[in-house]
Amino acid sequence: MNYWLMKSEPAAFSIDDLARTRDGTTVWDGVRNYQARNFIRSMKKDDLVFFYHSSCEEPGIAGVATVQKEAYPDATAFDRSNDHYDSESDPSNPRWFAVDVKLVKRFERIITLEQLKSHGADELRNMVVLKRGNRLSVTPLTRAEWDFICSLASR
Repeated sequence: MNYWLMKSEPAAFSIDDLARTRDGTTVWDGVRNYQARNFIRSMKKDDLVFFYHSSCEEPGIAGVATVQKEAYPDATAFDRSNDHYDSESDPSNPRWFAVDVKLVKRFERIITLEQLKSHGADELRNMVVLKRGNRLSVTPLTRAEWDFICSLASR
């Protein structure tokens, strides 16, 4: 099993929006960064995901989801009317991929970026989202990072 952190701006799509979807499941599409794309292609069914709210008043981890469907071509890349359209992406050799994720649980409170940073010198020192200049929307986590963050959620 692998562990991931996936960022979404809550004004665009929040964990509450995920909760309101049919069966709490949605496609995670629109990723247009090659490194994040490679992470998406590495995801396996049942991998665990922290749903992270970014670019908002209180950024942080809002809950847990699971990968329901492994990587497949991102249809938004081929849709001229979509903001994520990529004229150079070829359906016969897709450049961009999506996965389906399903809500497992919302946390009672956000685990804020500040809380995560307060552990950045020790338990979370290698966590990608805490690295200066990181803008990736999908990043891997270690099992130790996952377990530690889960312990923060239960406090």
